[in-house]
Amino acid sequence: MINTNHFDENASLLAQGKTTNLDQVSEVLEAYFDALYESDAQKMDLIFHSKGVYATADEKPALIRDKQTYLAVLSKRVSPRSKGGVRNDHIESVEFAGTNTARARVRCSIGKSDFVDYLTLIKDQGRWQIIAKVFQIT
Repeated sequence: MINTNHFDENASLLAQGKTTNLDQVSEVLEAYFDALYESDAQKMDLIFHSKGVYATADEKPALIRDKQTYLAVLSKRVSPRSKGGVRNDHIESVEFAGTNTARARVRCSIGKSDFVDYLTLIKDQGRWQIIAKVFQIT
């Protein structure tokens, strides 16, 4: 069953000239793509929740990092942008469980690797942030 209250809320926000939850989540996802392409840990810090988790089962055993560890790794990466890499990222889908929880499936490429990321977002203290990044290298 579809939660029409959520859609009614978005319609009301649009009528008032305000952004919807989908608009806000899309902005976070675009900032996420920017941060990856630029290897910008400061930008990622703004959109990744303080209790955020980074995980993949592509490593054996599974690789699971907290936010600070992930940001440290990201900050040491040579950015695809600095190497003239072609940017290839897009949002495949966004689903809302309600007004404060969402899941996005996104794709991006870094170097010669392609990724499918499942990003879970929560709206905490009025702003959307990524609480979990779980990915597969394809």
